[in-house]
Amino acid sequence: MTKRIKAPEDLRSARWFAPDDLRSFGHRSRVMQMGLGPEDWAGKPVIAVVNTWSDINPCHTHFKQRVDDVKRGVLQAGGFPLELPAQSLAENFVKPTTMLYRNLLAMDVEELLRCHPVDGVVLMGGCDKTTPGLLMGATSAGYPAIYLPAGPMLRGNWHGKVLGSGSDAWKYWDDRRAGLINQKQWLEIEGGIARSHGTCMTMGTASTMTAIAEALGMTLPGASSIPAADSNHIRMSADTGRRIVDMVWEDLTPAKIQTHAAFENAIAVAMAMGCSTNAIIHVIAQARRAGCEISLDDFDRFSRFVPVIANVRPSGDQYLMEDFFYAGGLPGLMNRIKQHLHLDTLTVTGNTLGENIEGAEVYNDDVIRPVDHPIYAEGALAVLKGNLAPDGCVIKPSACPAHLHQHTGPALVFDDYPSMKAVIDSDDLDVTADHVLILRNAGPLGGPGMPEWGMLPMPKKLLKQGVRDMLRLSDARMSGTSYGACVLHISPESYVGGPLALVQNGDLITVDVPARAIRLEISDEELARRKAEWKAPVARYERGYGWMFSKHIQQAHEGCDFDFLRTDFGAAVSEPDIY
Repeated sequence: MTKRIKAPEDLRSARWFAPDDLRSFGHRSRVMQMGLGPEDWAGKPVIAVVNTWSDINPCHTHFKQRVDDVKRGVLQAGGFPLELPAQSLAENFVKPTTMLYRNLLAMDVEELLRCHPVDGVVLMGGCDKTTPGLLMGATSAGYPAIYLPAGPMLRGNWHGKVLGSGSDAWKYWDDRRAGLINQKQWLEIEGGIARSHGTCMTMGTASTMTAIAEALGMTLPGASSIPAADSNHIRMSADTGRRIVDMVWEDLTPAKIQTHAAFENAIAVAMAMGCSTNAIIHVIAQARRAGCEISLDDFDRFSRFVPVIANVRPSGDQYLMEDFFYAGGLPGLMNRIKQHLHLDTLTVTGNTLGENIEGAEVYNDDVIRPVDHPIYAEGALAVLKGNLAPDGCVIKPSACPAHLHQHTGPALVFDDYPSMKAVIDSDDLDVTADHVLILRNAGPLGGPGMPEWGMLPMPKKLLKQGVRDMLRLSDARMSGTSYGACVLHISPESYVGGPLALVQNGDLITVDVPARAIRLEISDEELARRKAEWKAPVARYERGYGWMFSKHIQQAHEGCDFDFLRTDFGAAVSEPDIY
């Protein structure tokens, strides 16, 4: 039974539609122009359905139909649904990177909600940056909100082998470069690796961030892992539409759900899932929008005691998200790590997280492992600090060989992605498996936008020798579907004069994951001398959105949000009675 706090006259949308004045006459007459009558909106919550569908976003292909399922649920619960399209960030197609536009989506959502007669919102997303972008915008707006995840696609297939998006692309591309896969086989893999709508079915950034949304309490229980093509997803969409109407009457806003404890739940779940490294940047940004101070240290703290129990690629060796869902999904996983969770946090259901997962079962102990038989004894990510990364960097030790967790080797430096790409396949490249590949000028400003270039390709010369991994460092990000000994998000970035900008070919680099350390093996005096000689690169942009981005983007350890969107920058302007 809905615990109504609001009455119809308290609805925000009533400011537009209820008064007996000329301005409201204009609002009502224009709604009637669309063929609707007072019985459609009068006294009902107006629900924005923010849809990130587009023709070029394969992850969200089904949203063209799912939006109707959401509307059906809203109507059944006595609400008035309005679809509001928002920017669609198609991870595979947007250049140089969707990360350049995550904050633009967040601004789009916040302003969409502020300027329209909206009482609550269903956020439809899933493709990597859409989840944090939608949630950041809705959190800043502050109206009742619920998230609807797109869901992972079905398993890929090639020659009877199960394919995982991203992870197997990197694997078989290296095989092709090494001469083990021919052109015909490569085209067959292209046609088999992504065979339905939905997000990546590996534990990439998409599944990581939708799981985090659920752990935060912003989705219905179990919603994050339902495959996009499963009929459960249709029913969940309608359920989401019904629930948001009740949330409006209950005045259940993101501020009541997204507490510091809820973000700690999100971090714990991310570690147990074998999460994408991108989780760190997005969760920090989301938390700060909610007024919660979350930092790299929180991730490292949880990584020490929450094991990886989701046997899903790339941390796992066999299974994909479809298997994870049928094994019990996120409720099953959370029930297994409940000793690490704050079970009293509130969720969009109106119940606590503990109430939501009570009785949740796991049906396959190999897909979702018991905590005493994990994939990896510690959490998925590790935060390293040292003179090369004073503000921190991140590695995913659960997805790289143990022998590279502690390594010292000479640097092989590339100043940009094109120069690296031009020589990485050369048989004359002076490189050994002991080298540490370094890519710089690929961070938030340098990329621009911090592209997913951090999984530097293995030198073809080494692939031919049978070497499949080596230490690789950058101020870039990498896809959550990637794997390997890649140290990422080095902060401050090289483009602004961070220590990565000062590394020279042949310098020794030490990485020690157990000690959480990274070091450029030169003296402080030599480091200072090089810093004094460093010259800032030319600006990337002189106008437009890129110029604004460059002026206001924060560094990776701060979540890469715009400084003027922080809660401590200033309060949002209160809504005057001008409707």
